[in-house]
This record gives sequence, C-alpha cells and structure tokens, in this order.
Amino acid sequence: MDIYENLKKCDIELPEKLNAAGLYKPVNQTGNLIFVSGQGSMDRGKNLTGRVGVNVTVEEAQYAARVCAINTLSALESYLGNLNRVKRCVKILGFVAGADDFTEQAKVINGASQVFIDVFGEEGRHARSAIGTNSLPLGLTVEVESIFEIV
Repeated sequence: MDIYENLKKCDIELPEKLNAAGLYKPVNQTGNLIFVSGQGSMDRGKNLTGRVGVNVTVEEAQYAARVCAINTLSALESYLGNLNRVKRCVKILGFVAGADDFTEQAKVINGASQVFIDVFGEEGRHARSAIGTNSLPLGLTVEVESIFEIV
C-alpha cells in the first residue's frame, strides 16, 4: 500500500509541519516506536479555537480533530522523510475543549481516527482515549498526540 496514493484519494494535502511551541521535541523515537507530541487544531495558519457546546459545534470540532491528524502526518513525514515507513498507528490521545457538561469527546476524536484509518487502512485502527478539558493551549478546540510503529 502506498500511503501517498491514499492521501491523494482522500484529497489530503500535507501542510508544513508545526513548530514546537515549547521546550519539547515534536517527534521522539525509541526503537521502532514514534511518539508525536500533541498536534493542535491549526489549519494552515488559522487557529481553530473555542469550546464544543459553547461556541463550536460537534461537526466543527470533528473537522478540528481531522486537522490535528493531518498535522500529525506532516510531523511524521518531516521526521521520517517518507510516510511509507509507518507500519501502523498504535494509539492516539485526543483532548477536546468543551463546555462543562459536554460528553461527546469520542465523537469529536472520530474525526482524527478516520484520517488514520483512511490513510493507513486497517493498520490505521488504534487504541484511543478521548479526554474533555475546559481549555487547551492557544484556546485551540482539539489537540491529538499519537504513537506509531515504523519499519
């Protein structure tokens, strides 16, 4: 399977990778595992901000999660040089800024999960946690961190 053909089929164009916003590495490797730091809902220079259930809809938040996954792919490509080195997505952890009574974090993070499944096929299915929070850095709506296995 050629990952770049899948990206094209899904009409996904990778943006430039996001720069670290603090004292950390955007991507860290140990053995054949790649840990990608939290990628925020920054859509080609535009921050997707707000809280779900306050001023952001579930559908808008799903799109924000999709953007996080695409930013993750960009960070992976920048680090690896070629996404075809990815064997599988192991796990993702999604954070969703929402109203105090918002409980559909899993539905929001489906936006990110779907990208990884579309791009990597069955190897894109992963373990996952979806966590609600009252705020994220820069007021972003969604942030996703992830672990990948490479060859």
